[in-house]
Amino acid sequence: MSIAASARFEFRLRPEAKSRIEQAAELVHESTSDFARTAAEERANHVLQEHLAATVVPAEFFDELMQALDAPASPNAALKKAARRATDVVERR
Repeated sequence: MSIAASARFEFRLRPEAKSRIEQAAELVHESTSDFARTAAEERANHVLQEHLAATVVPAEFFDELMQALDAPASPNAALKKAARRATDVVERR
């Protein structure tokens, strides 16, 4: 069961933009209203998805993370041991 659209959204645009929208809508056999609505809905979905995909962290945390990533590597004992093991495995093959 589909729900009938009842909310209105009006906006003004340049005459050349209106003409292009009308031409494009005609090419895909849609009304200009359906064409413009679909385009606006798709753009809104895209913007919202990008916004929701972003991870927001406090500025101080971000700065500390960037400093840690930029710092020279300092391997601990476990990492050194793993590197030696990996070298042994690669040399044996």
